[in-house]
Amino acid sequence: MPASTGSRAGTGGALVLVTLSAGQFLMTLDSSVMNVSMAMVASDLGTTITGIQTAITLYTLVMATLMITGGKIGSIVGRRRAFAIGLVIYGSGSLTTALAPNLTVLLVGWSLLEGVGAALIMPAIVALVASNFAPEQRPGAYGLIAASGAVAVAAGPLVGGAVTTFASWRYVFAGEVVLVLLILLVLRRIEDAPPSRVQLDIVGSVLSVIGLGLVVFGVLRSGEWGWLRSRPGAPELLGLSPVPWLILGGLVVVYGFTRWESYLSSRGREPLLDTSLLSNRQLSGGLSMFFAQFMIQAGVFFTVPLFLSVVLELSALQTGARLLPLSVALLIAAVGIPKVWPRANPQRVVRLGLASMTVGIFILAAGMEPGANAGIVALPMLLMGLGLGALASQLGAVTVSAVPDSRSAEVGGLQNTATNLGASLGTALIGSVLIATLSASIVAGIQDDPRVPPSVQEQATVDLASGVPFLSDTQLRTALEDASVDPAVTDAVVEANSSARLTALQGAFSVAALLAVGALFFAGRIPRTPVGDSGAD
Repeated sequence: MPASTGSRAGTGGALVLVTLSAGQFLMTLDSSVMNVSMAMVASDLGTTITGIQTAITLYTLVMATLMITGGKIGSIVGRRRAFAIGLVIYGSGSLTTALAPNLTVLLVGWSLLEGVGAALIMPAIVALVASNFAPEQRPGAYGLIAASGAVAVAAGPLVGGAVTTFASWRYVFAGEVVLVLLILLVLRRIEDAPPSRVQLDIVGSVLSVIGLGLVVFGVLRSGEWGWLRSRPGAPELLGLSPVPWLILGGLVVVYGFTRWESYLSSRGREPLLDTSLLSNRQLSGGLSMFFAQFMIQAGVFFTVPLFLSVVLELSALQTGARLLPLSVALLIAAVGIPKVWPRANPQRVVRLGLASMTVGIFILAAGMEPGANAGIVALPMLLMGLGLGALASQLGAVTVSAVPDSRSAEVGGLQNTATNLGASLGTALIGSVLIATLSASIVAGIQDDPRVPPSVQEQATVDLASGVPFLSDTQLRTALEDASVDPAVTDAVVEANSSARLTALQGAFSVAALLAVGALFFAGRIPRTPVGDSGAD
């Protein structure tokens, strides 16, 4: 390591950490703010909850598909320059989002531009830590940067809720532009990681984007198109919904991507991804747990705010306050477990974390009954936060320590790919289950209610078969009254909607709980002995 690197860590290490932590905070803040503000954003942009679900899914999908490519670009142009370019793109996206008049512009600003910017920023953060801190200082530096992400998770719901309630969600994204400018001002003080003489694997980049994109897009559209058989009015391909064909096609392309990368490695050329890394048991175990954690986390973060803001019609600030137990518990567990239990068995901590998350989600599912109030989420959010914090306290060290320091940037790209792909699939899957269950339940409720005339039942069955928007009782009643629907029919439809929403939420939480239970089966790949101990398996 150059001498300058060590001196910078000694004299300007605090500034470096603050700068990189601010970047990590920025990357995490967006999603937590958007989750608590979904109802208001949808209303302002004239779209539905499904539209916001699409924006959230595409945001994480863009990051997931481009993260490895972003890390490789950083190797070519230099990490600091990649960080700066990413910040400029991200800031442009934040400004576009703040000014977005409709869903299309939101998708361009938030999902596309911010996603591309994040794909350059996040791998660069991992490599810049390595170039600014001596090996013995890096675990602490990585831990503090990870903690800044946990702070964003903790602060995001309250910050987003307060700003949305008392002003507008747009000010959050405008504030991000200011933060981007401040980071750019001090970026020159950070020691750069020298660029490498490598070529970008264009074919691999295209294959990875297409493959992962097809899979996630298929899952995202499953609620509207149907998983196997096409819903009425949905497109059809060879007698089936396009969804299985999209997922199958995506998996075939991903397989082709891995074969192409292996071919490049065998010829001594520079692959986008060294597939031999995936045979590392510790690394693959850590990545699989990251994927599972963010898949479950994204699904729960998508559905709980819907229960609070749409079903109970709480304000964004009230919604954020109800999520506070999760945020605080996550931060305490993530920071506290390594301090209180430094020699902990990583595998045991991960399993206990998953068990805590599973119990919390099951309580949520059981609580989705008529008359449920906001208090039902308090204990589940606490258990979810403890579980997520337990995983966060172990997984970063597990993956980074699985390979030599020289490959930390590659691991950073893989880790960020796993987390964002998990978040994207989690939002898409849980959202599709939610909408599909809601559609089936509300149609059944209308058909079984004698207050609804047969002609209206038939019309509702046709109109709602392709998917039902997730609406509050107030929104639905207002729409029906504006359409001059008979009051008795209006009451029947609103009651059916209320019951169907709870059934849909119960189904979504049940799927999330099953995902958490399934993740337990893969926790065996996490080492039993503390990272750094000899004989870790």
